[in-house]
Amino acid sequence: MAIILSGKEISLKIRQELAEEVKGLKERFKRPPCLGVVWVGEHPASATYVRAKERACKETGIDFKLYHLSKDTNQDMLCQLVKQLNSEETVDAFLVQLPLPSTISEDVIIETITPEKDADGFHPYNLGRLLIGKPSFIPCTPAGIWELLCRSKIETKSKEIVIIGRSNIVGKPLAILLMQKGIGNATVTVCHTATRDLKFHTARADILIVAAGQPRFVKKDMVKEGAIIIDVGIHHTETGLCGDVDFDDVFKKVRAITPVPGGVGPMTVAMLLKNTILAYKKRMLLM
Repeated sequence: MAIILSGKEISLKIRQELAEEVKGLKERFKRPPCLGVVWVGEHPASATYVRAKERACKETGIDFKLYHLSKDTNQDMLCQLVKQLNSEETVDAFLVQLPLPSTISEDVIIETITPEKDADGFHPYNLGRLLIGKPSFIPCTPAGIWELLCRSKIETKSKEIVIIGRSNIVGKPLAILLMQKGIGNATVTVCHTATRDLKFHTARADILIVAAGQPRFVKKDMVKEGAIIIDVGIHHTETGLCGDVDFDDVFKKVRAITPVPGGVGPMTVAMLLKNTILAYKKRMLLM
């Protein structure tokens, strides 16, 4: 019977720790950290994520500022707002909620954000620091997965870790983090749409991390007996929410698994709060 790796429970503990830290910072500097969120349009999933971030900030004592723009906003208008937030004294860190309308380049917007306020950790400068082993702002989902593994006392050193998915947001930075000397120290394989014999790779993984973007993609015949499964995906289906892993199918075969919902998602939000506090502390010259 698998152990449930509850990101919801672990993230609650982290948020309690962060709330205490924020309380002390506010007493010392007379204001709390502040996170800004820029949201363009009315994407339903984005609405859910923005509300979750606002709620988490409120519970932690972090100020939250929402900049909600219409779906007709063009790239120049969005870039102008980003540049304003780069120099806004009352905002310590901010993000632009993805996805953006197809008329706006996500790469251009991400690269317009100043690295010192990059709450999501997506700027090439911050990804470059991660690559050379000097991380500053780590992308929130990879950081959340690492924190989940650490707090669950799951050893990664010398383990075979397989990641399905090579996105700039999850797969690539997570691979760097998990292979990093002094951090993950694992042997990491990244699989993707051009990988031949995917099952060969997944079936040898001590830890399998799935960010495939396909509901119930991973079945029990693809996983090793006693493996640890981290499911990054979340999908709305006719039968309810599910992840990239067929939870019921693999449950009896694996040692531990994250649920969907309540697994990686809450950890991602917790790491966003950590990045916001880090940006605040850097601005206050504490780091």
